[in-house]
Amino acid sequence: MGDRFVAFRLAGDAGANAGHGLATFRGDGLAAIVAFLCGLAGGQALPGRGDGILHRVVDLVLNRAVARPTAGHVASPYRFNIGRGMEFRNIVILTGAGISADSGLATFRGADGLWEGHRVEDVATPEAYRRDPQLVHQFYDARRARLGAVEPNAAHAALARLDAEWPGELLIVTQNVDDLHERAGAKRLLHMHGELTSGWCLACDERFLWQGPMGEKASCPACQVTGQVRPDIVWFGEMPYDMERIERALQNADLFASIGTSGAVYPAAGLVQTARYCGAHCIEMNLEPSQGSIFFDESRMGRAKELVPAWVDDVLA
Repeated sequence: MGDRFVAFRLAGDAGANAGHGLATFRGDGLAAIVAFLCGLAGGQALPGRGDGILHRVVDLVLNRAVARPTAGHVASPYRFNIGRGMEFRNIVILTGAGISADSGLATFRGADGLWEGHRVEDVATPEAYRRDPQLVHQFYDARRARLGAVEPNAAHAALARLDAEWPGELLIVTQNVDDLHERAGAKRLLHMHGELTSGWCLACDERFLWQGPMGEKASCPACQVTGQVRPDIVWFGEMPYDMERIERALQNADLFASIGTSGAVYPAAGLVQTARYCGAHCIEMNLEPSQGSIFFDESRMGRAKELVPAWVDDVLA
């Protein structure tokens, strides 16, 4: 029982040991924890097995638990305890339609399975665009016009504040195609599903800012070709943007937060699994548990405009 207690103490005290010259903890601690886990599994830790998957996974966890500052430097002035004696400095935040719902924008799909009265197969696939480009343009022109009638809410403002004040790495990955994060002031932001205020020319592959109606006869400002401009939106069957950048951020994340998303659309719905595997503490804030709720360490239920400001206050406290 003593060995088991030591193993847990080594893991739990990692954050407290950070920055105090206890680097020797890494080797002995890793061996102790691997031995403990192998004991639970009914096996034995074998010497020289540093290339084993169990050894590597535990090593990754310890890398998360032990801060990596230089002598005399603290990784972050904020020591937000996430429940395992660990601290974090790198944050990835995923936002979905629920964060913009409080601003008056419709969520992606309603209870009837329709998006603003349309089947997604009719307005959000490449096949739909080839079949009826006029309908698709009308749909996105209406969504783009709607942006002028809404404003960022308290959740957008809180994340913009966190972006401005957090000294570590931070990336806001949004599935939303609106511009409310930008208008609230967020800078470290990535639109994985594209943007309503962007156009994409199929003739020259340029992307550019677009305001107002687009329609079938839009002309590309780069190559001047007419009729080849489409909304710069990632439709079903297309690859989301910047997945490699998102993957790198998740690999380095200590904290992953998912806000206002159902967990039904992949690959966005799978980001929590990557974050969890890489050792991040995972929290969701939603009106109701998402389809991937089982993968989160914490679930907070309620409206984004109420939950997110309170959470940001805690993080920055």
